[in-house]
Amino acid sequence: MTALLLVVAVLQARPPLTLAQPPGEKAAPIVITLKDALERAKQNDQQFLAATADADVAHDDRVQARASLLPAFSYSLQYLGNSPTPGNVAPNGRFVSLDGVNMYRNWAQVHQDLSANVFLQTPVRRASALEAVAQAKLEIAQRGLVVTVTTRYYALVVAERKYADAQHGADQAARFLQTTQSQERLGQAAHSDAIKAEIASQQQVQAVRDAMVGMDAARLSLAVLLFPALNENFTVVDDLASVPALPEFTQVQQMAAANNPDVRAAEEAAKAAGEDVRTARNAFFPTIAVDGVYGFEANQFATHAVIADKPELGSLPTLGYFITVNMTVPVWDWGNLRSKLHSTETRQHQAQVTLTQTQRQLLSNLYSMYNEALAAKAGVDNTQHVADLAAQSLRLMNLRYQAGESTALEVVDAQNTLVQARNAVGDAHTRYRVALAELQTLTGQF
Repeated sequence: MTALLLVVAVLQARPPLTLAQPPGEKAAPIVITLKDALERAKQNDQQFLAATADADVAHDDRVQARASLLPAFSYSLQYLGNSPTPGNVAPNGRFVSLDGVNMYRNWAQVHQDLSANVFLQTPVRRASALEAVAQAKLEIAQRGLVVTVTTRYYALVVAERKYADAQHGADQAARFLQTTQSQERLGQAAHSDAIKAEIASQQQVQAVRDAMVGMDAARLSLAVLLFPALNENFTVVDDLASVPALPEFTQVQQMAAANNPDVRAAEEAAKAAGEDVRTARNAFFPTIAVDGVYGFEANQFATHAVIADKPELGSLPTLGYFITVNMTVPVWDWGNLRSKLHSTETRQHQAQVTLTQTQRQLLSNLYSMYNEALAAKAGVDNTQHVADLAAQSLRLMNLRYQAGESTALEVVDAQNTLVQARNAVGDAHTRYRVALAELQTLTGQF
């Protein structure tokens, strides 16, 4: 019986494992790279889309703040009907505020508020700072999404590797089972060796099934980010062998100082808090409102008309303008304005504390994340060397067993060591990739 037949026989010894999977297309699976996964995730991840929406709203808020400082123009057309007096003895009708039974207003209006906030453009500066905060948070969300996608993407890559390694281990265990059974029949091996080999083979079969479940779970976890409807009909590209380089710490430190969205968000939030303080202080100054009207208000809808209560004057031009200027000076409000100023100053102080805390936390995270990346990079080389040694050890152990110089227990131990070493290689690669993605949340791409 060949090794392949032995594997089949061992698998048939237990009921087949059929995993429950969501329905998907029957077409060829989509090949997705890490770059493709990132682009797809941007279209489906709720947190990233929420940050994008916040940035768009903040942009519109800045546009509205700028528009609020400019004059507002409007147009109105009105008809005012008034109850007449008996016999029209009063030409202006029963409402003495009007000058006739019928009145028409056709106005072009302009309104402008003049205050310290208008001259200093405080609302625009505040809205601009808040827009910058939203943009920085969008960048934070994008970099966080890169970490999430990278983690799940390479989790699937490693799960597929572990499944392949488990199948390879099951094949090796089946071949060793064949060897021990052959030697037992020839009287060259004890029956206990055959039992030990069969136990190891059964364990490897279960490892294949466990690896299959882990691979499916990793695929589902990534599919949630990639597709609007859950779909497992895709494959990922295994590029773990192309290990990216890690820059020098001085270069990483410079990039973090120049391009960190957390610090930028804290700085802009402090600016917005400062503008809130200016707005509260400006409320103590007088405000002026200017309203201008051009058009006509006449008893006839015309540019020339007879005034109802002065018909002797004949037809007169109706087009004209009038301007209203109103100045409001705050005098006493029971401490309301002063309380608002105090609360904005408190929030400004808190924003400054948050900024300094963020700067210190950035430096701390930079050291810890860079050291993690250094250790992960060293782990990639180390685990690969261990895996090479484990493969060589298993080959030599099989030869020694066939020569009667080692026990079945030693061979099985060598098989397990090789599987564990190969799994460790994938885990080390994933750790390094994730460490780089986390470091880039502080520095941006390098």
